[in-house]
Amino acid sequence: MGDGPDAEDVTSDTFERALRYGKSYDPSRGAAITWLLGIARRCIDDYSRRSLELVDEVPEPPPPPARLEEDVGRRLQLATAIQGLGQRERELIALRYGADLTAREIGELLGLQTNAVEVALHRALGRLQATLGGDRGESASPGTTAEETAL
Repeated sequence: MGDGPDAEDVTSDTFERALRYGKSYDPSRGAAITWLLGIARRCIDDYSRRSLELVDEVPEPPPPPARLEEDVGRRLQLATAIQGLGQRERELIALRYGADLTAREIGELLGLQTNAVEVALHRALGRLQATLGGDRGESASPGTTAEETAL
């Protein structure tokens, strides 16, 4: 089994069973270590069986989106629009939406005030929205821009 948490789990199971069934040990049938090794072997077999069952239960991949062409088209438009932004704006958007950092975390990382990061992000998203043609009538929650929906 090697080192690691799996071996620790099997060892724990072995001693748990030995304590639970200690009264069933019969010294006339063999040494205590032989009895304990038999329990360990059964624990390893149980672990191996569970591992094989997990391998057999491979989940099916999710079905492709119903409108795959539209999704790909929107992503290409977004990528093109992002390339039209400046390096700093792209970096801010990548940190905010790619790395999922807050404005405060971005400010700390770049040595900027949180307010400055929020303003720069707002302007960058505004430029993206203008490049993409504004609100395209997609369903989004209130206060969510089309770019945030696409991201």
